[in-house]
Amino acid sequence: MRLISWNVNGLRAVVNKDGFSWLGEYRPDFLALQEIKASEDKIPAEIYNLGFENISVNSAKRAGYSGVMSLSNLKTQNLKSQFFDDDEGRVLEHRFDNIHLFNIYFPNGQQGDERLGYKMDFYDKFLAYINSLVSDGKGVIFCGDVNTAHKEIDLKNPKANAKTSGFLPVERAWIDRVIKAGFIDSFRFINGDVKDAYSWWSYKFNARAKNVGWRIDYFFVSQGLKDRLKDAFILSDIEGSDHAPVGIDIDL
Repeated sequence: MRLISWNVNGLRAVVNKDGFSWLGEYRPDFLALQEIKASEDKIPAEIYNLGFENISVNSAKRAGYSGVMSLSNLKTQNLKSQFFDDDEGRVLEHRFDNIHLFNIYFPNGQQGDERLGYKMDFYDKFLAYINSLVSDGKGVIFCGDVNTAHKEIDLKNPKANAKTSGFLPVERAWIDRVIKAGFIDSFRFINGDVKDAYSWWSYKFNARAKNVGWRIDYFFVSQGLKDRLKDAFILSDIEGSDHAPVGIDIDL
């Protein structure tokens, strides 16, 4: 089964750029989109013609902001956030068999201390929630724009960004906690310490052409699913957003 996640940074803009033309080649069974920036009544009609049987949307109350969408050929129970007051449209949870699959647009902490606090609160409540699921014998997969690079290898200029939200010690320590709890960073598990592998590039300074990027988009799987993981990848050649799609192949 192929699962792909992509922060589109504006769904309508990606549709206008024919930004989903790659789907025929990669054929995901599940496609998680973040930062769609559209209410459900503003979803472009083209999205409903991409060949997916099921589409779920969680839009922010604020127009043109945040929002997540999942497109799937899986039969799942679809829920919005069960662990956080989600006015910003950040969470979709999909349950099937014994699996809980999350599509999440994690908060950005760069707007100041208040938003960093919001981000860390979201982080903490989400980790507590997925730990409880694993304790109940569930398999957990979560994907999306986590908005934090974990290690120095995960961004081009770690020293210059040491005091920037997205690479702060407190944010990176949360990913340490996720891994200590038994969740697997699928890309590193499959690809090891491969360098210069990024999923986001600033629109400024020709950053993408120079590959001056960050790896902030992830698929994590719980320990019990590790042996089912077959591949993990970044589709860095696919454009249309400042993020690249990331994905996994997994036996489910």
